[in-house]
Amino acid sequence: MRLGTTISRTFVAMMALVAVAAIDAPVRAQAPTTAPNPTADSVNEDLLFKQDPKIHGRISIPDQKAANLIQPQGREWRLFHEGWMPWIGAAAILGMIAALALFFFTRGRIKLEHSEESGRKILRFNGFERFTHWMTASCFVILGLSGLNYIFGKRLLMPIIGPEAFATLAQWAKYSHVYLAWPFMLGIVFMVAVWLRDNIPNKIDWQWIKAGGGFIGKAHPHAERFNAGQKVVFWMVTGFGTAMGITGLMMLFPFYATDINGMQVMQGIHSLIGVVFIAAILAHIYIGSLGMEGAYDAMGSGKVDLAWARSHHDLWVEKEQAKTASGPQLRPHQAPAE
Repeated sequence: MRLGTTISRTFVAMMALVAVAAIDAPVRAQAPTTAPNPTADSVNEDLLFKQDPKIHGRISIPDQKAANLIQPQGREWRLFHEGWMPWIGAAAILGMIAALALFFFTRGRIKLEHSEESGRKILRFNGFERFTHWMTASCFVILGLSGLNYIFGKRLLMPIIGPEAFATLAQWAKYSHVYLAWPFMLGIVFMVAVWLRDNIPNKIDWQWIKAGGGFIGKAHPHAERFNAGQKVVFWMVTGFGTAMGITGLMMLFPFYATDINGMQVMQGIHSLIGVVFIAAILAHIYIGSLGMEGAYDAMGSGKVDLAWARSHHDLWVEKEQAKTASGPQLRPHQAPAE
């Protein structure tokens, strides 16, 4: 009797197990046969950018701008700064150096033409004009070098001098860039005040350009106190200098006039103008030193050889001669009227 009961219970239990297995089989057949993929199930960043242009969170401090973690425009700025900007800067500056070298070896240095007026001096720039030039020029050199360090420093200098030395150099470059920007902008104001009236374009400038400015051939076209080339430099310096000052101030005082996207745009404009500015000033430095004999004296001592002045600025010499009772020869204490 007991044996029969045991057999019956065992049979019932087996039938129950078979029934459960039969019910569970379809469910297992529908279950996925591969392991879950955490990467596929994670948050899609591109989808988030489509839903909202920024990725931001919640913060407790008053400055809500700090809640922005990622913005798409930051990627565009990084691509420009790390990708395109070094190539643009290198092409502009190295291209200008190559062009000046080619011009020097083909044209050579423009020599001082001697005449009976050689050895006599005429005042070209007074003390305040030379101070304005050298203050602005010295600030520009340091600003240019510190700005180039921002673009090329980690690529060129850091592998040579090491990270620690480069970090120190970059820190001081930053200080110089911030503080020397102020006398540079002041110099731009002074330049406009003292030289604006002499840099208004006129018909004589067009004739100077058509004649090649004396760089092509041997003839020296007529010119007033500033020829067309110098006027181009003046308007470039004042225009680019003003633009550099405005964009620099926008970055120096962030969020006063624009948001972070606007500051990224300002930084791009600042960089592009900067490398073109540096390349153009290299040509100006070349003409004022190695390229033309006697040109440096104008900003050195302020006095130039009368023969040089008559060759390159004959109309200006005639006006100065008319103003000065003793003719173009100036006494040490005498200066022509401005």
